[in-house]
Amino acid sequence: MQFNKSTSPYLHNTRDIPTVMRLVLLALLPGTIAYYYFFGWAILINITIACITAVICEALMLALRNRPLLFLKDYSAILTACLLALALPTLAPWWLIVLACFFAIVAGKHLYGGLGYNPFNPAMIGYVVVMVSFPQYMTQWLLPDIDLSLIQTLQLQFQGITPVSMTLDSITSATPIDSIKTGLSLDLPLSQITSSSLFGAVGGAGWEWIASGFLLGGVWLLYKDIITWHIPAGLLATLALMAAIFYIVSPEHYSNPAFQLFSGGTMLTAFFIATDPVSASTTPRGKIIYASGIGLITYIIRTWGGYPDGIAFAVLLMNMTVPTIDYYTRPRVFGVKR
Repeated sequence: MQFNKSTSPYLHNTRDIPTVMRLVLLALLPGTIAYYYFFGWAILINITIACITAVICEALMLALRNRPLLFLKDYSAILTACLLALALPTLAPWWLIVLACFFAIVAGKHLYGGLGYNPFNPAMIGYVVVMVSFPQYMTQWLLPDIDLSLIQTLQLQFQGITPVSMTLDSITSATPIDSIKTGLSLDLPLSQITSSSLFGAVGGAGWEWIASGFLLGGVWLLYKDIITWHIPAGLLATLALMAAIFYIVSPEHYSNPAFQLFSGGTMLTAFFIATDPVSASTTPRGKIIYASGIGLITYIIRTWGGYPDGIAFAVLLMNMTVPTIDYYTRPRVFGVKR
């Protein structure tokens, strides 16, 4: 009689880190496709530059730390690069993307010990560094009705050469959120501000469809049990609640909840950035508190802060509170007093 002499564990979880990372990358596809449809080649160029830079930085840091290059196959650097590329302006110069990825991988990830040890979201570290250091380049968002060829886009991002008969100001603009903040500071009514072609039915023209794509991908991640409902629901509900309160008080001075949810990086953050299992809270109650804090801080910065979309700052600020949140929300061990 033959006995099975294999050692434990006998049941294996097929969802290792590379598998989870690949599933998250697949979930980004609907939003990325919508991004390409409205803004053309720029987003694909940004993703390519970011991925190449992230892989090179990852390999160099692994070599410096005497770690095997096998860790490149976990796709974590690729995912960080894609999230960063989707967050940066469409016409960001190539060196800005390289710099953001460098800080994301080196400072945001490996200086803390690598994957699984970073207390802050690496992509948001890279984003905030370039946002604070080079704010003038963080406003180069391509208008959705501008059709640039691949060559024209490459010339613009690598050489700063605009197409003939065009200027940079004529093909770029501020984001819809920034346009509202600027208009309100000039005492313009909200109805007049949103009547421009920059705005769509719910959010910014094109941006509402991009947000819907990320929402679709996020729902798929929920279906595949890659993420739980706590963080997306907490973030979106808090942001919508804050927007609803102030919109009811003064609809001519505050945008409605739908605009807040389908503009900027709300959906991308709710499902793909705030849900980072390393830097986010780990307990069910803690996740809701953590996500609600992100939603609250995001609305405060968007409405009264100095930056148009403060969602990256909100994520990093709440990353700082995660140890405290987890400490006070961890489940009680049976037989141990609180």
